Amino acid sequence: MALKLDNLLLWSGVVILILFLINVFLVWYFYRTNKRLDKLLKKGKIRDFKDILLSQNGKNKDLEEKIKEAFLKIENLEDISKKTIQKTGVVRFNPFNDIGGNQSFVIALLDDKNNGFVISSLFVKEGNRVYAKAIRDGKSDHLLSEEEKEAINRAISSKKDHEK
Repeated sequence: MALKLDNLLLWSGVVILILFLINVFLVWYFYRTNKRLDKLLKKGKIRDFKDILLSQNGKNKDLEEKIKEAFLKIENLEDISKKTIQKTGVVRFNPFNDIGGNQSFVIALLDDKNNGFVISSLFVKEGNRVYAKAIRDGKSDHLLSEEEKEAINRAISSKKDHEK
């Protein structure tokens, strides 16, 4: 009889423990559900489903306007970037084979449509000479040296290399 009483007490303890765990779960679930309802009902005030839809519609319209503004800004920046320097070419050279090193250079700076300029720096015994020539569509109205032509070709091909 004592063994049955011990078994009965053991099983009743297990059942009480299971009921306690179920109770904890239900309290947690109730709290979570109430939190969601508070958001929907606006902290106890009953919100009309129509009001909820209208407020979401208003938020969507605001977001659509902001997205349109962002796309307009992006298009504007793309237009501006076409006119900025996008291609560069550098050539170092020695204008005199018998003295000095490759201290002279040419830099070609071009935009998307191959418009821009070349800067030539010639290092000679008497000092340094710097020249600039305008470039339109990859060509110049001024006579270009071989180094300047090479710098322009490098600049034009540098953009093609980046696109690959």
